[in-house]
Amino acid sequence: MDTLRCMQAFATVAELGSFAQAAVRLQVSAVMVGKYIQQLEAHLGTALLQRNTRRQRLTEAGRAYLAGCHAVLEQVQQAEASVAGLQVQPHGLLRVSAPSTWGSCVLAPALAGLLHAQPLLDIELDLGNRTVDLIEDGFDAAIRVGALPSREIVARPLSPYAMSLCASPDYLRRRGVPQVPADLATHDCLSHLAWRGGRGWQLATGEALDWEAGARLRSNDGEALRRAALAGAGLVLQPTALLAEDMAAGRLVGLLVDYLPLPRPMHLIYLPDRRPRPRLQCFVDYVVARFPPDGGLQAV
Repeated sequence: MDTLRCMQAFATVAELGSFAQAAVRLQVSAVMVGKYIQQLEAHLGTALLQRNTRRQRLTEAGRAYLAGCHAVLEQVQQAEASVAGLQVQPHGLLRVSAPSTWGSCVLAPALAGLLHAQPLLDIELDLGNRTVDLIEDGFDAAIRVGALPSREIVARPLSPYAMSLCASPDYLRRRGVPQVPADLATHDCLSHLAWRGGRGWQLATGEALDWEAGARLRSNDGEALRRAALAGAGLVLQPTALLAEDMAAGRLVGLLVDYLPLPRPMHLIYLPDRRPRPRLQCFVDYVVARFPPDGGLQAV
């Protein structure tokens, strides 16, 4: 016996005073409505309605039971409404992986707007330069620079990942301004440990400038190299996201613009889902709008 369905049929008959009208509202036959009432009465061991050929009237037990039915059905409606609300309103924890520099300098501050707009949404932002597996590592989404891992993911293009070569005004006054890549041989380089092994600085000339042997400072952290460059220690080649504010303020000067590495494609990736989760969908929509593929930064 479907107790809730029987209670709904009983309450509807009591409200409308007719099996036929109740059947129309419940989108079942009048015979089915009658069966619901019979099942309920048999279950309770008492009559709930007095019937004649014209109408139905509540018995004393029916009036008492009707009040309980209304309370139960209202609670069910409230529970269903709360679940429906969760299905349309972003809610819960979203795990996101992003490159260290871009995630720290660009994505993290941008997420403030999303968190403000979605008070029930929590985000766990994991920053690192390793390639995560969305399924095995348990991430809802990831920002990926360069080649995409497979065709089995959804990939939304974002603003390209650009690099900048900079030095402080003080350093350039002391050492001069390089005009072509060959001039870099006479300058101090601040090298990232990710370039260990001869990969060097990949400029648009196609030549790898290997500074490992003569680098004055090496670090595995781009922020450390940025601060060293600001202090006049040498030339730094790092993501534009890390250096943009310093260049705009004049604390660092952009160099060899025509020879910089070509921007690499960047995508927001996630697994396909026939029933997209609101918390993932709102994150995707926000990030794609904030960092469109044409490179223009949008206010969201």
